[in-house]
This record gives sequence, C-alpha cells and structure tokens, in this order.
Amino acid sequence: MEKVDLIVIGTGEFFLSSSTFVLQPLSPSRTTDLPNPYITGWYGLASAKTYLQTNPSANVVVLEAAPTLGGVWAEHRLYPGVKSNNMVGTYEYSDFPMDEATYGVKPGQHIPGNILHQYLTDYAEKFGVLPRIRFQSKVETVEKKHDGGWLLTIKMCDENSKTQIMTQKLIVATGLASEPFLPDFKGKGKFDAPFFHCRDFLGHADTLKTARRVAVLGGTKSAWDDAYAYATENISVDLIVRESGHGPCWMAPPYVTPLRLWLEKLVHTRFLTWFSPCIWGDADGYGLIRRFFHGTTVGRWIVDRFWKILGGDVLSLMGYDKHPGTKKLKPWSDAFWTGSGLSILNYPTDFLGLVRDGKIKVHIADVESLAPRTVNLSNGLSLPADALVCSTGWKHHPPMTFLPPVTDAVLGLPHYSETSDKDLESRADDEILTRFPRLKAQPPSNPKYKPLPGSKTDPTAPAAPNQPYRLYHFMVPPSRIPDRDIAFAGAVSSITTSLCAQIQALWITAYFDGKLSKPPGDEDTVRWKTQLYSQFGRWRYPGGFGARFPDFVFDALPYLDMLLGDLGMNTRRKSGWFEEIFSAYGPEDYGDLVEEWKEGNGGKL
Repeated sequence: MEKVDLIVIGTGEFFLSSSTFVLQPLSPSRTTDLPNPYITGWYGLASAKTYLQTNPSANVVVLEAAPTLGGVWAEHRLYPGVKSNNMVGTYEYSDFPMDEATYGVKPGQHIPGNILHQYLTDYAEKFGVLPRIRFQSKVETVEKKHDGGWLLTIKMCDENSKTQIMTQKLIVATGLASEPFLPDFKGKGKFDAPFFHCRDFLGHADTLKTARRVAVLGGTKSAWDDAYAYATENISVDLIVRESGHGPCWMAPPYVTPLRLWLEKLVHTRFLTWFSPCIWGDADGYGLIRRFFHGTTVGRWIVDRFWKILGGDVLSLMGYDKHPGTKKLKPWSDAFWTGSGLSILNYPTDFLGLVRDGKIKVHIADVESLAPRTVNLSNGLSLPADALVCSTGWKHHPPMTFLPPVTDAVLGLPHYSETSDKDLESRADDEILTRFPRLKAQPPSNPKYKPLPGSKTDPTAPAAPNQPYRLYHFMVPPSRIPDRDIAFAGAVSSITTSLCAQIQALWITAYFDGKLSKPPGDEDTVRWKTQLYSQFGRWRYPGGFGARFPDFVFDALPYLDMLLGDLGMNTRRKSGWFEEIFSAYGPEDYGDLVEEWKEGNGGKL
C-alpha cells in the first residue's frame, strides 16, 4: 500500500464568493458519469503549495476528482463570457500577482473564466503542485487507523477501479458547496422536462436553444445568473422566490456609497470593519475602539446609522421600488444581518431591465407540485415550463464518508444531535450578547418559513443538521488538536477567498509542524473558543448562513489578523497609522507570507 506524508483533497471555493454573470459552472453530482464533488481550487492549491514550500522533501499528493484543476474555473467548466464576481486586483494570491502584461485584464474589469483557469494552472506549475495532482481520483471513505495515519479509499474515475493510500496528515479542502440539494416536489416524475440544480447547468445547456419558457427557483445570485442566461436568449423566465424561504439576496453595484467606493475594497478597510460586531475582532489590536462602537449607547447609535446609510444607498442604486416587478427582488432583511450572500452586479447589460421589460417575471410563492411541463404555485398560478432550474442550496457535508470511530460529531462537522452541550452553548450566547447588545434585537423570522420538500427525509439536506461546523479557528476539529493530523481548509464563506486560502494554508502548515507562536491551548480553551466563534454566526448573520457555517464579510480582515497573530506575524501591514485605518487591504499588502514567516523563524523549519 502506498504511504505518503500529506494528502490534500479538493477543493472548490464556496460559490457565493465567485458568482458569474452567466452561469454557476460548478461540478456535476456524484450520480453522473463524471463524479466530481470537488475540484482543486484556491484552498487546495494554496495548502499543497505552502506545505511543500516549508517541507520541500515531503511526499505530498493532491487528489482531484476532475480531469482539470481550477475549482469553478476548471477548463471543462468554462462558458463563453463567464467572468468572476470580483474585479482584478482582489482575486489573486499575494505572492503571484495577476499582472496585466501576462493576463491582459485591465483595472476595473471582472476576470474572464479562461484567464482564472490559466492563472491557477500557472500558480500550480510555478510552485511544483501540478505534478503532484492525481486527476480523476475521488475519495470515497476516510478511516482513522489506531496505529496512526489516515486510510483513504479512492475511486479512480478513468479506470473504474479503487485503490487505497495511507497518509500521516490530511487536509480536506472540499469547500462548502460540494453536493447540491434538489427538492423532492410532488409530481416531479411527471414533469417530463429538464429538472435540475443550477450547478448542473452545463449538462442542460441545450435548453438555451430548445426552451421557450423556463422556471428558475431561488432568490440567490445563482438564480439571477440562470434567469439572465435564459432571458438574454429571448426565452421567457419565471423567477420563483419562495414565500416560505429567506427572500431575495442582497445585490449591489461594484461601487457604492455617495463617494462611489469599490465595494470589495470597502469591506477590507479597517475603519469600516469596526462597525461590524465581531467576536474575534479584538485580534486587530483595536479592541478599545470596538468596545466603544458596540458596548456603548452612543457607539451603537453610530453603528446603526452606518448600516442604515450603506443599506439605503445600495437599495437606492438598485432602484427596486421603481417598478412592481423589481420591487419583488428587494431583500427582506437589512444589510446588517447579511453575510457573504452579498453579491455584486457584473452583468454586461441591465438585469433589472429584463424584469421591467417582462422578460423575467418574478413570483413570490412556493412550488406546490409539478405536472407535465407545468409548475404549480401556492398562489394558484400554473406556469408552463420547458425546464425547471433550482438554486436550492447544498448538502452540508464533505463529499466523502468518515468511518467510525471518527464520526461527524467527533470531527466537528454538521450533524444532528439531541445531546449537544447546552451549558457551553448558553455560556457562549451570554458572552456574545453581553459584548454585543445590538444582536439581541434579531430581525423577525419569516412566519411562513418551512424547509424545502425532501429536507426532513434527507439527513444531509441543508435544514437537517442542528449542529453547525464546530472547528477551532474554522479549520481544526477540537478533538484532533493534540494529534495535529487533520484540518479543513475553506470551510468558511467570505468574499476574501484568495487571501483566506493563503493564510489558512500557512496556519495549517505551522499547526501541523508544531510551530504556531500561539498554540491553541488546553482542551477547555479550545472547546470554549470553538463554541464561542461558531455560535457567534447564529446571532450575527441570521440573514445569511451564520447558523450553519462561518459566513462573514466585514469580519474577514480581523479573521486574517487572528491567524497571522497565531503565526507571530505582523497584522498592521500599512506604511503609517492613517493608511492602516483608512486605506483598504488587498493582496498587495501581504506579499510572500511564507518566506516572511520562514524568516521570522530564523529561516529554519
């Protein structure tokens, strides 16, 4: 049996952080001819590269289910015209700039998908990761051996055979959107037309030519993307936003506020991060200022005004109230409560203009049942449909089975439990609400809310687990801290993908090698911090995914500060105090973090 030092599994990044203006080219489900629940993307590449850079003699293997790398930007996933949600300059590794001379993307432009694929391939090649990737290798089971190490059973997709590999250390970098959830609607067997998850659009792209009218279910950016793709092909679209769901997502132009500031830079400006309650916020070294904003009446008044102005400006720029159709796409919750579901308009033409022109009709209703080429709604309408596209979320579990005794609960993965630690949970709630009284006034929940059909009978459905990801610093199972042999990279949702991937990779490497300047601490400390940070999401982002997994926007910069602090590295990376507070952070501020860390350790690792 083959034995290696480290295996990196996957990844693709969480799709909300890299939405495209045409489609969501995510991997097909495990039931298709090409099983592809994970694709080597930002987190997997950074993890392998960083470990190799600090352990050059290590035997590192990257397992990749797809035939090409790139995550959502894999070559076989690309469409003509597909682009990133991010603009150039914010979506790159800090030690590998996406310069205009090489890649041809000008400032202010969204990044074409083929350029992103080439960029990630170049990165993997430059740092020696590409030769270590084993394509079309899908991990089916992971077993912890009593005598040490992890045994992986792998299906070789191109040979229809199986093999096993032992590894001493394991990084699971499969992200948060590995396997789609498709509702179990009454009458789905009689629909007699394409019925699929938005992730599988590629396999049904022929509907762009054959369909005359389609229905798209969902209120997220991916639903907007699919509706736009059909409507711009002169196909009538019925966009269905569930009356019993969470409502439409927050959409914003690339530039916001009266000063027309770049949104991606705005959320990485230290001064503005102080307006977001953050349980790990003191890691930035400005705890006194944060306590003023969130612990005093005057401070909270200022915070409320900030969010009111920011949210009001976005709504005004979007112009929802100018037309009865577009008004239905107005978010149901305030911007304050929304996490990384915040999306940026990156369409070449006016999306809302398609709604005003009647090419996209918006319905606030539930799907009651399906009939032959018909979608029956709870408001009594029956919509003719040549296809039904569902943007209905993801199953909450990495796309492999962990065998006992290392269960989901032991690994801090989402699961259902009737015996959770209520005392620790209550203690965390008290701490959060004491430090951030503003969070006591939670937004009203939807009185009509109910899970999608099929959620109750599918234990992996989004609504099934009652325990969220509980990982130390959102990476390591508390139970495995002493062993230093497993970590989950990319189990967070933010719009800070590339930087988060790099710094998580460096933190995991230092943790594996026992070289963190601030080790996790004893068992009680680890359990407390893990509970506190994971519980915080429930209170901070009820309008997002905070109750299920780490989901944040303005909190990304202090999260990076926290990890850098553990590594003993500088968190204030600007040239002076004014720039530190008011100048936005970006990849250009971090440079070659691995070499910087190595130098801080005397150049010896």
